[in-house]
Amino acid sequence: MFSLAGLLVVLAIIGFTVKKQLNSLAPPAQEATAPAGTNLPDTSPIPTPTGTPQQQVQQVQSDVQRALEQGAARASEADH
Repeated sequence: MFSLAGLLVVLAIIGFTVKKQLNSLAPPAQEATAPAGTNLPDTSPIPTPTGTPQQQVQQVQSDVQRALEQGAARASEADH
């Protein structure tokens, strides 16, 4: 019976410590709503697509091609 009580005490201490550590990692709570008239910047990580779908496809293709060329250039520089 003593070992069960000891186990419960140890689990309670570990649980308290974990909760305290996780709370210290969490960002502080912020106010959910902004004051009236406040213009907040868009903080979304994904930009809004512009142009027609065909233009978007061409942009992605040119970006990929440019990235491949940069990678090839870096690889050839590393070989020298």
